[in-house]
Formats: sequence, C-alpha cells, structure tokens
Amino acid sequence: MFSSRFHWDSRPNRLTELLAEKRRDGTPILDLTESNPTHAGLSYPAEMLRALADERALRYDPIPAGSSEARAAVSRYYEARGHRVDVSRILLTASTSEAYSYLFKLLTDPGDTVLVPRPSYPLFEYLATMESLDVRQYPLVYHGGWSFDLDALAAEMSLRTRAVILVNPNNPTGSFVKRGELATLVKLCADRGIALISDEVFSDYGLCSDAERVTTLAGVEGCLAFSMSGLSKIAGLPQMKMGWIVASGPEQVRREAMEKLEWIADTYLSVSTPVQCAADALIEAGEAVQRQIRARSAKNLAVALDTLRGSAANVLSVEGGWYITLQVSRVRSEEEWALKLLEEGVLVQPGYFYDFYAEAYLVVSLLTETGSFREGIEKIKSATDEHR
Repeated sequence: MFSSRFHWDSRPNRLTELLAEKRRDGTPILDLTESNPTHAGLSYPAEMLRALADERALRYDPIPAGSSEARAAVSRYYEARGHRVDVSRILLTASTSEAYSYLFKLLTDPGDTVLVPRPSYPLFEYLATMESLDVRQYPLVYHGGWSFDLDALAAEMSLRTRAVILVNPNNPTGSFVKRGELATLVKLCADRGIALISDEVFSDYGLCSDAERVTTLAGVEGCLAFSMSGLSKIAGLPQMKMGWIVASGPEQVRREAMEKLEWIADTYLSVSTPVQCAADALIEAGEAVQRQIRARSAKNLAVALDTLRGSAANVLSVEGGWYITLQVSRVRSEEEWALKLLEEGVLVQPGYFYDFYAEAYLVVSLLTETGSFREGIEKIKSATDEHR
C-alpha cells in the first residue's frame, strides 16, 4: 500500500550501530562530524531573538514569492557581495531542499534526468526520487585541486536531461566553480535547453582567495540558471527555515520561470511570517556568526595541516565550506577506518557517504570546537601512522 519509488530500508549501518552503543555506554566521543552551527558553541547576537518580537508576525498576508521586505533583505545580501539582484528575481522557500523540490517541479516530468556532482552531499537521489526523476552523476576529479570533468559531464547529457546541479562550493570537497568551467557549462546548457541549478549555501565560507572563483550564478545571462541559499548557513540558523531561489538568464525565459515558480509556491505557502518579518535583522546579525565560523574553520584547518603534515593521512586541497577530506591508507576500507576511529573515541564520516569514486577517504568537519578537533586529529594521526 506504500509507494514503490523508495527503497524503504531503515536498517542502521555498522557505524550508526556502534555509535549508538558507545553513547548508551556513556563513552566520550570526539565528534568530528558536527554540521549544526547551533550545536557548535558559537555566540549568537541578541538582536536575532529581538527580531522575532515583531507585531507584524501576528498578521497573515500570504504572498507566494515571499514578502517584499524579506526579498529586499535577500537582495541587499547580494548587493553587499557585489551582485545586483532585483526582488522580482527572488522567491522564498522554507529550505534549500524545498527549493530543489520546486525547481524539479518546474523543470521536469517524471522519468526526466538531472545531473549531479560526484562526490557530493547525498541528498539529490532522495529529492529526485520524490519527483520520479533519474539521477546521473558527473565526476569531480582531483589533481592537487578539484575540477570538473567537463567531457564526462557533456557525455551524460541526453534528450531527457533537464538540469545540471552545481554545489558551489562543493560539500565535502570545498571546491568552487571557476570562471572557465562556468563559461563552458553555460554554453553546454544553452545549446541544449538545460537549466543550471547552483547550491550556494557555503559560498560565504571561502578559506582562501582566488580571482577565478565563481561565488554565485546570480549574474548568469547565457542560460536559465537558479542560485539557492538561505539562513541555515549564511546566518547559522537552520531552525529558522528560510531559503531562497534567485532566477537568472535570458529575460523572457527567466520571467516565465518566476511566474511558474510562484504558482508552485502558492500551493504550499511554506515560509512562516515571523521569519520573513525578521529576515533583514537575521541576515545582518548573521555576519557575526559567519565571522566566528570562518575563524574556527581557518583555525581548525591550520591544526589539521600542521598535525597531519608528513603523516599517513593527507589533507586534500580545500577552498571553502566547513569540511575537509582526508586521504588515508587503503589497508582498511573507509567503513573499517571509521569503525576503528570510533572505537578510539573519534567520530568521522567515511567517504562513501559522499559517493567518492575510490577508497579510502574520511570526511571531517571544521565546525567542531577547536580543542576537541585537535584531540581528534591527533588520534587520527596516531591510528593512520600505524600502517605507514
């Protein structure tokens, strides 16, 4: 009696089972997977709470694209970063996940295909399956730095391909799209009538500078493109549930896309009034949270590079976000490495969680408090150096 679209397998993997056992036993765990800013010991400005005490929140005036005030706040966010985005190009959503859902509804029919990067965050298959879509992967390759295999991406395109998804910077590789790559992607998509979808939630968290880096697709003109972000990362507020889509590209198709997106949004009206009323203050105050996250990420990256220098665990090049990837010896599988480290009190993620093409990689969060992070990295060094 239930949908056959999903593989309804809720059995826990070995890492989840061992973690539950350790927590039941009260074993101290150094969590190097922390992804929730509200659990990371950051200091949140008091004005964030004050912004929610707005009398306008008691009045319900549903607007499918979101209130003009909240969209104007998003527009100012882009203006502060050197990008002019008119409010007519902005549509609010409750999250980036919902934004993907809206865009899949806009662009695809059941059985159509979307192209997604590999490695990357394991979300797309679930979201696409909910829309009865086929997911095809294109590779990111590593040669001292990450880049697109554009020939492989082009080879995956078919008559049923409706969108190419970018994660910029990628999670977990931390790699940004470069200008030359974007130019090729825009031409490929324009020639084939395919849209670009860019997930830019980590774009404010660059770890180094690069003039060739693209931080947003909000200025793309050559093909239909959508940029997504939200309060979850830019203000460290995943619980506030406000994201957005910015439409770019040729004016006529962009306007048509926005009209249809508003029609889709009107059937859900999911973004709450209180968060829209507070959006301006939350985005502005979020700058203080961003500074803390960037400072911690930079410090923890330095700790990892210093501690693991010359060791059997190699830190792969990273440009942004708040994760790093460690390449470790293949004497064990990624799962076995993760289980061994957890036995020693360190929680990491195996690379197969993110669909890495080969063994053996471990993914570590830079958001973890620095004392715990340092201790965890030292244990990783000791464990991996046993097999040099």
